[in-house]
Amino acid sequence: MRACSAIDRRVFIALMGGSILAAPVAARAQQPGKLYRIGYLASGPTLDPRLQTALEEGLRELGHVRGRQYSIEYRFSSGGDDTLRQLAEELVQVPVDVIIADTNPAVAAARQATGTIPIVMAAPANPVGAGLVQSVARPGGNVTGLTVDPAPQTIIGKQLAVLKECAPKLSRVAALWNPAAPIYREYLDILTTSARQLSIAVQSIEVRSATTFERAFDRARQQRADGIIVLIDTVTFIHRKELADLAKQYRLPSVAYVREFAEAGGLVAYGADLAVLFRRAAYYVDRIFKGAKPADLPIEQPTKFLLVINQQTAKALGLTIPSSLLIQAQHVIE
Repeated sequence: MRACSAIDRRVFIALMGGSILAAPVAARAQQPGKLYRIGYLASGPTLDPRLQTALEEGLRELGHVRGRQYSIEYRFSSGGDDTLRQLAEELVQVPVDVIIADTNPAVAAARQATGTIPIVMAAPANPVGAGLVQSVARPGGNVTGLTVDPAPQTIIGKQLAVLKECAPKLSRVAALWNPAAPIYREYLDILTTSARQLSIAVQSIEVRSATTFERAFDRARQQRADGIIVLIDTVTFIHRKELADLAKQYRLPSVAYVREFAEAGGLVAYGADLAVLFRRAAYYVDRIFKGAKPADLPIEQPTKFLLVINQQTAKALGLTIPSSLLIQAQHVIE
């Protein structure tokens, strides 16, 4: 995969020391012949196959073969926070040696269920602001792992700038977001500030479930939005194809964080590759198996971001993507 230096970001990760009341597995070196139990707690009803493959390949690359060195208990939620808490408590009762939690709600549920079993975050947004960890360098407690957004101002600003390049007449963008993910209220403020610098007005539209999508697009049209930015959470990620299809139906250029959105038919995606984060989550699991304490493992943040452009969607919308933008893209879907 070709990296584009123009959109690389470098994040300094501080070294630290510390101590916590850790789970038994984190207090001793890996035991030869032990079959470790991993719990996976998902905020949604499924795990994208590409992400599951990335996680298990990451473990295999570190010498952990499923069925030999570890077993994994998957728990998927089709409900709200109460369901997640019940699933987290199930994993604690198994018991598992470490819990991998995918997004903010899953991490929060795992923290409520246990203060001792190590928790590895796979792809939460702003875990410090959300109160999931104390800091990036010193996470504290029994939680460590990764985050998707080292610099939300920069990422959102880039998403809007790319959308504006694709659709030069863009003057009003509708932001689709799920209020069940309260961290995005802060992101809306960031989005509004970034949009103002590009002379773009922002229209906030809430989408709590897939059943609200069409009504949201009707509202966007009524308020004369000429572009869509999708703030990705569990609902919008799982139903990304429906959103991409509606954006094309309403002839609205669209952008989101994850490459999967552009692959589903959205116009543009800009953000970290989730598969890279899930593969890297295996590193934290490996370190914990070998005796590391979560509090001693700083949170890692992505340093490279993908620009993905769907040329098929651009043609359907009658847009001509500038060659300068195509050159920057890591993936162009023809």
